[in-house]
Amino acid sequence: MSTHFDRPELPALGIVSALEEEDRRLLSDYGEFLPVQEGDTLIEEGADQNSLLFLISGLLHVVTTKDDKLVLLARVEPGESIGEVNLFDPFKASASVVAKSFSQVWKARRNDLDDFLNAYPEAAGRLMIGLLSEMSKRLRNMNQKLSNTELQSVLQEFFH
Repeated sequence: MSTHFDRPELPALGIVSALEEEDRRLLSDYGEFLPVQEGDTLIEEGADQNSLLFLISGLLHVVTTKDDKLVLLARVEPGESIGEVNLFDPFKASASVVAKSFSQVWKARRNDLDDFLNAYPEAAGRLMIGLLSEMSKRLRNMNQKLSNTELQSVLQEFFH
């Protein structure tokens, strides 16, 4: 796999899948493409976080530390993004993000996306719909996990 980009371009996956090819090419100019080596930390838990990361290739792990043990919260695969929440509500990172293999990432800061919105409002609207769809899916999945956990807890209490 190449460790450099001949001509960086966002693929039609995930949050940018609804964008036309030309819009993805324009959006590419509003962020930066990063080659990330295995073991590199892209986001450090507790650090300020104001960027959207979009995984083009490779594998990332979202991890946190609990009781001095590393806990895997999620696997991020090509076409998936992280950091959406902090674009709208800047805060400290709630977990760390570590590359599990060589990865190609597109990174955009809030001001990059604001500039894209001002320059290309229609395309930016489609991007926002992609971001909101991704966030909604994650919220729905988290609600399902919480519901399953609560149900297991009730059943354990009932049968013990």
